[in-house]
This record gives sequence, C-alpha cells and structure tokens, in this order.
Amino acid sequence: MLPAPLPHFDLVLVGGGLQGGLLALAVLERNPGARVALVERGPRVGGNHTWSFHAGDVPAAAERVVEPLIDASWPAYDVAFPGLERTLASPYRTISSARFATVVEERFARAPGSLLLTGTGASDVQPDSVTLDDGRRIQAPLVIDARGPERASLGTVAGYQKFVGLELELEATSPVTRPMLMDARVPQTDGFRFFYVLPLAERRVLVEDTYFADGSRLDVPALRSEVLAYAGRQGLRVARVLREETGVLPLPVRGLGEAPSASPLSAGYGGGFFHPVTGYSFPVALRVALHVAKHLGPGAFGREWDALLGEHRRQFRFGAHLNRLLFRAFRPEDRWNVLERFYRLPEPTIRRFYALTTTPTDRLRIFCGRPPRGFSLRVPSPIGAGALP
Repeated sequence: MLPAPLPHFDLVLVGGGLQGGLLALAVLERNPGARVALVERGPRVGGNHTWSFHAGDVPAAAERVVEPLIDASWPAYDVAFPGLERTLASPYRTISSARFATVVEERFARAPGSLLLTGTGASDVQPDSVTLDDGRRIQAPLVIDARGPERASLGTVAGYQKFVGLELELEATSPVTRPMLMDARVPQTDGFRFFYVLPLAERRVLVEDTYFADGSRLDVPALRSEVLAYAGRQGLRVARVLREETGVLPLPVRGLGEAPSASPLSAGYGGGFFHPVTGYSFPVALRVALHVAKHLGPGAFGREWDALLGEHRRQFRFGAHLNRLLFRAFRPEDRWNVLERFYRLPEPTIRRFYALTTTPTDRLRIFCGRPPRGFSLRVPSPIGAGALP
C-alpha cells in the first residue's frame, strides 16, 4: 500500500539542528500563517549541543526569536593565557539543545498547517520536494537542507577543532561566576589546547577540554578524565555528570566554493555557513534564517541574498587564511601565542571577529605588528601532504 500523501507546504527544512530550528522559528515569527515542514532524523530537534554567542550578534529584529531560547547569560567573560588574563565586557549568552527543542516543538504546536516530523530522515532532496525514508513525499517551492557538518564539502582542511565537554552538577555553589572562554594555562598537547567553562547555574557548570589540532582523533575517555581533573583544580566539587558532549569540526584552508542561489539551498555547517576559525555557527545561521523569513517564496534569492552571500564569502576567505597561518606557520605547541596576541586587541575588533563582521581595519589590526612567538614559514605542515586523517 502506498504511504498516505502529505499536504503541500511553503517551506521544507531538512535537519533540525541550530540552522533548521532557527529557520523555522524566524519564518513562523514573521509569517504566522506560513506552512513549514521540518524533518529531523533524531528523536528531537537540537541533538546534544550547547550553542553560545555574544549578545551583539543578535539584531533587534531577531530578539523575539532568540530570547526564548536563552538558557543563561552573563555581562562579561574571561580569557587566560600564560602571559595574559583579561575580562571582556561583552555580554555572553548560551542555548542548550534541550531548551532549543522545547521552544521549537511548542512553536510548531501553535502553527496550524505546519508539521514537525522527528524520527525520520530524508532519502532524497529535490528543488521542490523531499522524499522521506518511509517513501512519503513533501512538496514546497522552497527546500532548505540544513543537515550537519558531516555534509560539509571543504576539500583539504587546515585542521580540526575537537572537544569533550561535561555538564556537571556540583556539591556546592560554583566559585566560577563568569564564562571562561579560553583557559590556555594548561599543557599544550595535541595543538592549541584550552578549557572552556560555562557556569550555567549556582551548582551546574559545563567544562570542555578543547583542541585546535592537526588530526581528528578524539580520545573521549582520556579527555573525560582531563575535564574532571581540571574541574577539581578550579575548586568545582563534582556531585555527578549530567551530560556529555563531544565534537570534531573540520576547519577549512580555502574559501567557499560555489553555493547555490536556488532551491534546494544547502545551509548550516554543511553549506559552509559557519565561522571558519572558531566553528561558531550561531551568527551566520541567524542571518540566513532572518533573510529567508523576510523573503519567503520565489524572491528568497534576489539581490539581498547575493549581498549576504558575498559578504559571507569575504569573511570566510579571511578566516580560512588565518587557519592556514595558524596550522602552517606555528608548531602545535606554539599556537597559543597567536590567540594570546589576538586577545590583546580592542574589544570591538574581537566582537566583530566572532560575529564574522570584521572590517578592513579589523583585519589590519589582526595582522599588523610583531608576529606572535613561534612564527616561522619553515614549520613543516601536513596540509596538502596527505598526512591528515
């Protein structure tokens, strides 16, 4: 028996991660009567992630979309290196996948004519339709494929950002009250290494052991032990581990190739809409979501889209160039010097760098001056030599 047909929609989204969820929320906020279908292979949207961003990444027009997603926020954050400790007065926000899933599910429940399908994947994605694994077909004039990093076509990569994070319940109030975005005062093994700490509540904290490494191998049991040891050194008395999060993100060495300006659009990390140096995806994912919400329908890929895509290409190309320098011109154990130097820059330059909105002046500031210690054009590089896994 043939599967029952599904109704037609205005927009079909494949993948319920950050990009797919933001698209759905932004479209339904601006176009309450829109018929949106979101297809997610997992049991819930959002997966198992933590997404953080700087408050300045969110334009006023998007506050109604983003505000319900925020789990925790802080007025400032810290960084620490062997020769630098600094507090930056830039408000910082974080979103958990659990809260993200709840907000998206509740929004679909209030959207007659829209459909959230979880527990099923897409076997075929076409410009005007998506075929599900069970044979059903969903039709719409606009299809956006927002599946994850595994679909990214980056060619040769510079290296990898990889991490193991543990969300910890504490026995007592955490002595850490602000996010520590980078604590690089640790042994520099397997590339540039730092700990990332988010005090989510009085007795709940996320601690990640993060590496910018040449290889993609991730020894989860070993890094799990490193996280718990670091937590102990910071005075965090661990009662139990609530959740574990891991990631291995490829970092590009070249600019973006040709991106489609027609349905089906490949968006999110898989489409190259992410920060090429940090792996941050929130600011760019939000820009794509706001654009589609404003131009839902045949006009989605006009002049404004060309301008958005052109600026993203310029920023991405600059980031890929930084990756080449970081991984080619510095030995793994010396890479921390690059980031310590970066965090001596003016705060607005740092904010714009994370938001992928650097100006020509910002780019000059990042490059000008004495090179960080360890810089050498003669450092052996695995890039292009077939040594990367």
